[in-house]
Amino acid sequence: MQIEQKQSVFKRPVNLYYMLLASSTILSLFGLVMVFSASSIYSLENKGTTYAIIFRQLLFLALSIPMTWALSRISLAQWKVFAKIGVLFSVALLAVVQFARVGKTVNGNHNWISLGFVDVQPSELAKFLVILWAGFILARREKSGDIQANVIKLIAPVFLVCILLVLIGGDLGTASVFAFVLAGLLWVSGVRLGIFALVTSIGFFGIAVLIMSETYRVQRFLVFLNPFAEDQYQNFGWQPAHSLLGLASGGLFGVGLGASRQKWGNLAEAHTDFIFSVIGEELGLFGAVATLFLLAVLIFAIFRIAQRANEPMDRYVCCGIGCWIGIQTILNIGSAISVLPVVGVTLPLISYGGSALISTFMGIAFVIGAARRDAEIYSELQKSGWTWLR
Repeated sequence: MQIEQKQSVFKRPVNLYYMLLASSTILSLFGLVMVFSASSIYSLENKGTTYAIIFRQLLFLALSIPMTWALSRISLAQWKVFAKIGVLFSVALLAVVQFARVGKTVNGNHNWISLGFVDVQPSELAKFLVILWAGFILARREKSGDIQANVIKLIAPVFLVCILLVLIGGDLGTASVFAFVLAGLLWVSGVRLGIFALVTSIGFFGIAVLIMSETYRVQRFLVFLNPFAEDQYQNFGWQPAHSLLGLASGGLFGVGLGASRQKWGNLAEAHTDFIFSVIGEELGLFGAVATLFLLAVLIFAIFRIAQRANEPMDRYVCCGIGCWIGIQTILNIGSAISVLPVVGVTLPLISYGGSALISTFMGIAFVIGAARRDAEIYSELQKSGWTWLR
């Protein structure tokens, strides 16, 4: 009897909704703690106070929560309007950054706009808006019954324009995220396996060409498997080597929250690209595995909600968001544990970054709305005593 009850609880669709809310909430609050820990030394040296970075992240999170609640309540018809406008806005904004002399270069990437008190990265917002638009286009194709329409011609040009504009700014990591999201959407849209294999092969070839086109990218690629090599440790091997040193020193339960040694100038971008290393060092294997578990729960819930969706747009957009969060997680953690070259992308909901946090919560808001449009989930929510969750 107990086994049957456990199985029924796990299979209840409304639990996907709770898993989505719980994992995203815990990850974002945990991210606040780890950003504070990882950024305190950097913030003191560069901002004059240990609280400068965490205060900004807290402000971004405070803005994200009511925004997420409001966006999760809007109708699918309103999302369709946003999709049409948003794709034009995102492409225009990316173009403005590169060609209107308003962009700012950060760590070699010219993909930022400085507003004085904060820097904004338009490519983060573009990720969500382009996924939203692609989901709208694919859903319209499905509803029209025109299943023979060339999916690649429908959505790939806009993705390629965004990839090109991001690459002009020198950000291969973000361009790779766009490329992998495109591949994911092509897969779920039912592209024939042969065509999919051809497109992905061309994509990997393009990434290889881009790596070979810049010396620093070649060096990052050559050192990621052995960052401790004598001729590379002091150069391009420094970040991945100290990331591994931090993870290795954490042991089972870590050296203690706030006690990281690598954040004292050895590990650059400790609060952004390499925050997973700080988690592993301070909280050990237990903290690292717990982080992976929460991210896995989040991604699982997103894809299962997508699988249950009756509306094609809900299904495609949720799949795109799942691919986006999933590939960024793989790229970020892969860089931290040195199984992938350093690509410079954030860990969703955990790393510091206002643009990334707000954009990710916009995506989660859409998934929450998709779950609420599921009749069985919404019916269960109506029966629950948690009125604020409905």
